[in-house]
Amino acid sequence: MQKEVFQDLPLEDVLGDRFGRYSKYIIQERALPDARDGLKPVQRRILYAMYTEGNTHEKGFRKSAKTVGNVIGNFHPHGDSSVYDAMVRMSQEWKLRQLLVEMHGNNGSVDGDPPAAMRYTEARLSAISGELLKDIEKRTVDFIPNFDDTTEEPTVLPARFPNLLVNGSTGISAGYATDIPPHQLGEVIDAVIMRMERPACTVADLMTVIKGPDFPTGGIIQGVDGIEKAYKTGKGKVIVRGKADIEEIRGGKKQIVITEIPYDVNKANLVKKIDDFRIDRKVEGIAEVRDETDRTGLRIVIELKKDGDAKGILNYLYKASDLQISYSFNMVAIHNQRPVLMGLAELLDAYISHQKEVVTKRSEYDLAKAQARQHIVEGLIKALSILDEVIAAIRASKDKKDAKNNLMAAFDFTEAQAEAIVSLQLYRLTNTDITALQKEAGELAAEIEQLTAILASEKKLTTVIKKELKEMKRKYNDERRTVIEKEIEEIKVSLEVLIPNEDVIVTVTRDGYIKRTSLRSYSASGGKDLAMKETDYLLYKQEVNTTDVLLIFTNKGNYLYLPVHELPDIRWKDLGQHVASLVSIEKEEFIIAAFAIKDFQEPSYLLFATKNGTIKRTELSSYKVQRYSRALTAIRLKDDDEVVGVHLTNGKKQVFLSTFFGYGLLFSEDEASIVGPRAAGVKGMNVKDGDYLVGVEVWESNEEKDLLLTTQRGAVKKMKSTEFEPVSRASRGVLMLRELKGNPHRVVQLTTIERGESVVLQTKKGKRELFDFSTLKPSDRYSNGSFVLDEKESGEITAVWKVIRSEE
Repeated sequence: MQKEVFQDLPLEDVLGDRFGRYSKYIIQERALPDARDGLKPVQRRILYAMYTEGNTHEKGFRKSAKTVGNVIGNFHPHGDSSVYDAMVRMSQEWKLRQLLVEMHGNNGSVDGDPPAAMRYTEARLSAISGELLKDIEKRTVDFIPNFDDTTEEPTVLPARFPNLLVNGSTGISAGYATDIPPHQLGEVIDAVIMRMERPACTVADLMTVIKGPDFPTGGIIQGVDGIEKAYKTGKGKVIVRGKADIEEIRGGKKQIVITEIPYDVNKANLVKKIDDFRIDRKVEGIAEVRDETDRTGLRIVIELKKDGDAKGILNYLYKASDLQISYSFNMVAIHNQRPVLMGLAELLDAYISHQKEVVTKRSEYDLAKAQARQHIVEGLIKALSILDEVIAAIRASKDKKDAKNNLMAAFDFTEAQAEAIVSLQLYRLTNTDITALQKEAGELAAEIEQLTAILASEKKLTTVIKKELKEMKRKYNDERRTVIEKEIEEIKVSLEVLIPNEDVIVTVTRDGYIKRTSLRSYSASGGKDLAMKETDYLLYKQEVNTTDVLLIFTNKGNYLYLPVHELPDIRWKDLGQHVASLVSIEKEEFIIAAFAIKDFQEPSYLLFATKNGTIKRTELSSYKVQRYSRALTAIRLKDDDEVVGVHLTNGKKQVFLSTFFGYGLLFSEDEASIVGPRAAGVKGMNVKDGDYLVGVEVWESNEEKDLLLTTQRGAVKKMKSTEFEPVSRASRGVLMLRELKGNPHRVVQLTTIERGESVVLQTKKGKRELFDFSTLKPSDRYSNGSFVLDEKESGEITAVWKVIRSEE
């Protein structure tokens, strides 16, 4: 038994070495195409296996499973699905510009449907595939032993046309990826010919014939600069968009008809995405989306509503769906057995040098064959001219070997000639045969002269290649499918397209239920019977426009940016949608304020006040954002601080802060300097230990307001705002309650109150009482107000809020 040997090696060396070997294999033998024939190893093996089995375009179709088994058994010892998938791809007209395999049966679809299993489909090589393999038996390319040394396989195909550029390639290997788009056959051939005639020609020269990629699915490419950059460096980016037309239909309506989609886009997914825009009301004006694709071609119809803005909607589809994509060139191919990022000129040069090699080897092979035959023909002609002596010599011989020796000795024939003479059939001794041989001798001499000339002259060699390429173009050329536009069009999507300009009612509740309701649904209910949970109450209700934005602020210093048109459209009598299902917020977080904003550019400010006495003022325009999938920071809070109030101001208001212990402070808004949304703010009020802010109110400096103060013991008092003198911020403020030794009053809420406004007081025991305090007489700062609820019976007051009309 062999003794185990342990090698003491660092792990990184072992991993590095093994991964290096694996990477080399993946790069060279799997994922990247060869710069000469444009094929990956699995594709080359499939085509070669089909060719050797005679499964060619002029013969019948053959079961795909037979080919797959053949490829696995002889050349490619990997999974059958990897081989069959590669074979199917070579037969899909929406993937390849020139099909290399013809397939009968279901070979998948542009909707991403899978092909039928290989036992059901049949395949054969296409005619143009034959051109990739033409002359392979003439030893034009190098062969290597296959994986089990039972046969040989080619390292590259002769490739009569520049397949890499014509069909493109895509692949991901270790450390390298490739994306080479397909091109138009005639253009690529013209570029090869130009490059051979003028080896110093520039990319700009080449682009006079090769306009840019030509996708099998058509479409429109925008951005010639991107193409030029890619052709120079191997990397570049262009925009590819589908072909869409706007058509008039009955009743003055319009429809968008898409007849071509960008390369490599799944049509079914695209149609679903566009229909989702309609369902989710991301864009207004789409009535119906239909896929009318049939045998005559691709057709997606987007029927619009009567007032739908067709151009605007189309622009939105370009921007938001895969009707327009960006395509990035990354032209990496295997050149001299290593991956290289190549520009157009390098790719053409690699192909040209390969063709020179192929034609040289083919000419050498043909020349050797012609010379050998010429030698035989000369011997036969000589033998026929002295036929009687030859026959006599043969008859006098013992056997075939003796006859050959006698002929060689008597008439100076070589062994090859003697073999040909003794193998002659009798009918070849007729008169006609000698003329045929003389004619053949003449043809062979001409062929040998021609082949010798090709091998002796580079110029003649290139002439042959050019002639063959022109023949390819004559046989297989077709029309360009993709349109190329110089500039990338900038897409502007106006808000009107996305949003129907409509007035709606928006409601927000304290527990976080939000909805918008059409005026029709609101009017039908008379504004009554708003669905709400028992413990909840209305925080905000306003008639706003769908083009407005709702800003919602939370106690944790965050804000939610919710365009009104994106709010869930829910009937008045149904419960709204919880804010957490629209934007993720923390468990303990709740809403404290909401505002509908028409114009962020208006000179307005947001004023925040926090529990610890901080205030902050920020310009409203700072809160406008483009992306709003999550809660955003409105104010930076320290430690366990919370926001107690937010107001929208014009910059000229008075600010009033009130605390739990009953202190009130009035100062001018401009005392708070303007800071950014992520700032923390400044000290607004000097709060005692254990005390904290319970509210903030604002009003115009020349206004007189009624202030309603509610204490936890169920006492309420009304004060005039003129009771307070404006001072500077960051001071203690003045007392608004008479200090009691035992069971003192504490402020639950202080709010401004208008005539006709009602207030709800909620107690610890869950009891709610509605009050109209318009008749309440104003008191001074030193009283504790009058009791409206019995603390012992109802429990302490925990919350106070003003009633919004429809809630009563």
